[in-house]
This record gives sequence, C-alpha cells and structure tokens, in this order.
Amino acid sequence: MGLVGNWSYPTSVRFGAGRIAELGAAAKASGLARPLLVTDPRLATLPPVQRALEALATDGLAAAIFSGIKPNPIAANVAAGLSVLQTGQHDGVIALGGGSALDAGKVIAFMAGQTRPMWDFEDVGDWWMRADPKGILPVIAVPTTAGTGSEVGRAGVITDETTHTKKVIFHPLMMPRITICDPELTVGMPPAITAGTGMDALAHCLEAYCGTAYHPLADGIAVEGMRLVKENLARAHADGCDLEARAHMMSAAAMGATAFQKALGAIHALSHPVGALYDTHHGLTNAVFMPYVLVFNRPAIEHKIARAAAYLGLAPTFDAFLAWVLALRSEIGIPHTLAGLGVDDARFELMSRMAPKDPTAGGNPISIDEAACLRLYAKALGGEI
Repeated sequence: MGLVGNWSYPTSVRFGAGRIAELGAAAKASGLARPLLVTDPRLATLPPVQRALEALATDGLAAAIFSGIKPNPIAANVAAGLSVLQTGQHDGVIALGGGSALDAGKVIAFMAGQTRPMWDFEDVGDWWMRADPKGILPVIAVPTTAGTGSEVGRAGVITDETTHTKKVIFHPLMMPRITICDPELTVGMPPAITAGTGMDALAHCLEAYCGTAYHPLADGIAVEGMRLVKENLARAHADGCDLEARAHMMSAAAMGATAFQKALGAIHALSHPVGALYDTHHGLTNAVFMPYVLVFNRPAIEHKIARAAAYLGLAPTFDAFLAWVLALRSEIGIPHTLAGLGVDDARFELMSRMAPKDPTAGGNPISIDEAACLRLYAKALGGEI
C-alpha cells in the first residue's frame, strides 16, 4: 500500500510564561554542572541572557558565555565555540536565542567528542552513523524567537564559508534533552524579526504538509500550526507585548519543526543559496519565496491546500489560501520580491545550480531542476505570481 514511514517526535518541553526560572533544575536534570551558554552577540547583554544566568545561579550553577555567532552560522563559529567549550571543560551546552544560536549550540555540543571533520556528518544517507555517540554532550534549548523550531530538532544548519553553501549537520542525539519555551522571552521582539521568524514557522508547516511522504501525524500538526500562525502572527507583529499571541507563535514554531521531519521543499531549497550568498534572514527569505513556490507546486498540491484552507476557515480553494498568504505578507511588511532583500539576478545561475542539490529539494511535491529554479528566481525578482 505504500503506507510506510519512520516517525520520531520531540523531546521534553517545558512550556509557559516564566519557566526560564526552571533552567537550573533542567540543567541539573540533564547532568550539566559546568554548562556553556551559547547565544548571539545581540542577546548576550540583553535581559533573556541575564535571566538565564540568574536562574542558573539560583541552582548553584555558573555558566560561561560564547556569543561569536553570525546570523547564518559558519563553520568558523562552531570551531570557535568548540574551543571555548573544551578549554573551559564544559560538560554541556545551553543554547539560548534564535535559530542561529540554537543550531550552533547543538552542533558545538555534537562535535565536542568527535574526531572526524564536521562536514563528515552532513545529513546525507547514514552519514550520522559515523559519529561517536559517547562524544555528544547534552543540550538544553531555550528559544527566544518563534520561527525555526530548532529547539525540538535533531540538526543544525551551518554555512560552509569556503563554498558558500548551507549544510545540515544531523544526528538523532542532537535533540535537546530539555527545551524551555518561555514566551516572555519573546516579548518586545522587533516587528521585523517577529514577521520573519513567524513566516519561517509557516513555511515549515506548509512544506511539511505538502510533502509526499506518508506521515499523517506530521500533517495534523502542520495544519494546526498553520492555524496558529493565521490567528496570531499579525497580532504578535502589531503588539510585541501580546503574550497570548507570542505563546501561540512559539507553539507554531515547535510544531513546524516537529512536522518537517516529513519533508521540506523548494521554498527552503531556493532560500538556502540566497542566505548563504547574501546573508539574508532565513525566515524572511522563505517568506518571499512562499507564493511563487505555492503556484509552482499547484498541480500536485491543489487538493491538499483546499483541505487546509477549509480548516483555516477560508473558502476551501487553493486560490483562497494563496490570497491569504499574500495578504498576510503584505500586512506584516514582507517584501514581495527578492529586490526587497537586496538580491538581484547577478548570481541566479549559480543559485539555480545550488538549489536542486540542497537536501530540502528532494521533499518538494514537484521535482526541481536547474531550469525550474532559474524560472522561480526570475519570478521572485519580477513579482510574477
């Protein structure tokens, strides 16, 4: 019948306002006595990090901080963090921040006891089996945005700065031991970051739902994640202190990452080269590509999108769903074209060679090749839906 799948679902999640206070207890429960707190330079001096350090101190734990991470983390960032971890004899990682800090923190913990180069563990076939599982340190994840869902994922996206390509480093034991989802940490997040990260969560849910693999559990999570985005992203964007909307968006982000073990697709495949070459915000880049990829995939997904539209309270048609996506992008200030990201057509041919090779490309409902990617890039630059 073809109804076969390998399913895995996330870790222990402590969700709720104020639960950052439990960080010390969570660290102890995960066996951490000398954690390294991995975050980004912007957050390192802001209240979320201070609250995390206070929570650790309450339970008698002191953490060193590593914050040398770019918005799209590169291999050199991981190497620098790994050096700090090993020099300080840290026994685990607390990854606090958006997707960049979470991904880098997980990969640093993963690489702590490995002898092979990081690229030997790219998410290709069974390459993850090359790793020494005893060399993987525990991770506590604390998201401060609501987008990537990396806090419930078993991988980290790192850019190879020598080839300007994003690569996925994967191992089942990269899953954080405990995740603390405290929506208070996202209050006051700038509207532009709220928009970009929220659309990232939507992209994850949407592409997972449209993937062709058999995974009804992921489909159910994905459509509910889309509903939470529909009802809360614009609210969170309009009022950074709307804690209820923030909480629902944090749930949607985790749901997207839970669901996309089923598949991602051309939105991400097109986005990754742009991010690697132009250092654009990942979620914002996904948001720009979303309607163009929806239309490209329409012959294969129209019936599924109509079903999702009905669940979202829209007219049960593909066109209604597409209109909602376009309206949401407009409402929260997402650029309609690549020009809004500062991207022109100078590297389209290079990106069109890179995109079909991206590990997310294989999950797209319609196969993409270099010619298809070149057309999609051109449409996204010209605004042609």
